[in-house]
Amino acid sequence: MRCAMLNLTATVGRPATTALLRVALACGLAAALPVTVSAQDPSKPWAVSGKLLGEPDPKHPAKAGRSDKAKDVSGIACATETGFPRICLVADDESQGAQVAILRDGSLVAGRFIRLIDATQKGKPLELDAEGVAYADGAFYVVGSHGRPRREHGQGAEGDARAEATRHLFRIRLDPKAVDPETGQLRAEPEITGTAALARIIADIPALAPFHDRALEEGGVTVEGVAVRGGRLHVGLRGPVLADGSAAIVSVPLAGLFDGKPGAASPGTVALGPDSHGQKRGVRDLVAVPDGFLILAGPMLDPEDGAVAAGDYTVFAWDGTGAPRKRRDLAGYPRKEKPEALLPLDENADGQRVLVFFDGPKEGAPRAVVLPR
Repeated sequence: MRCAMLNLTATVGRPATTALLRVALACGLAAALPVTVSAQDPSKPWAVSGKLLGEPDPKHPAKAGRSDKAKDVSGIACATETGFPRICLVADDESQGAQVAILRDGSLVAGRFIRLIDATQKGKPLELDAEGVAYADGAFYVVGSHGRPRREHGQGAEGDARAEATRHLFRIRLDPKAVDPETGQLRAEPEITGTAALARIIADIPALAPFHDRALEEGGVTVEGVAVRGGRLHVGLRGPVLADGSAAIVSVPLAGLFDGKPGAASPGTVALGPDSHGQKRGVRDLVAVPDGFLILAGPMLDPEDGAVAAGDYTVFAWDGTGAPRKRRDLAGYPRKEKPEALLPLDENADGQRVLVFFDGPKEGAPRAVVLPR
């Protein structure tokens, strides 16, 4: 029996099995131990070993190892909410899939890459533009942006192909026993199921229909966060930001997305306020937590100079219905370095520690931030 085993209780609160509890007790891992926030230097990025993968080699897209190092990390979720190590899945929006990773307190091990699409246009690989990762009930979920490419790539057949490549939601089931807890490599293939139903559901929502198949610069539909809670999939939209300044969050029954019988969507809105330039903010990530959601809010459109001022990005707590509660304004960051993904880590009486991944720096340059209570 290995006492460094991974805890794989589902994040939606399933009780651990009796067998797992016995193993935990045998290893001395009493559940009553207090959860503490690490004293690690929060200004220092966590170390990444191995290689988080980004844009594929255009000449050899099927050879994952030849991909560029990730510099557009856009989502992460783990199979457990507390403790270390954790089995996680990381997405980079330039890649054609997602990557297993082992998270430890202060470091990340890049593991097996899981290809989700192999679409090409004129012989070049198209990106899934994966923008969010969630976990629930033994499965990871990876969502594409469902957006139209920006103007320089958004026209004609090329634009259509690029848009189509992003309009997917994938369910990925991993046998935890098949994941090497040291390397993140797999000893068995994952079970992958894809669906395009979400794209049709979003396009049929009256408030969002005018923005379907439009580029982000025009306020077009762009998914950037995904969470699973209460048997429903929730997607947070970076764009459009609606006329009253609210961001859109769409909820839909999860099971129906994959069994061919999608249920009715419940469109909702949340007021996230403006950035430091007075510009509208949308959802940049969405995470399910026991009492609702964490929302990473950020500008719908990046500032022209690319710099991020203090308070442009904010983490909110949201119960799913009422007004969001500000947890913390994030600091300013250098040009082309944007907060992109959140991962809750642990908490104590002083606050909740979360890991923030960035779009821009290599491998996301993850940094821990404490959200005051």
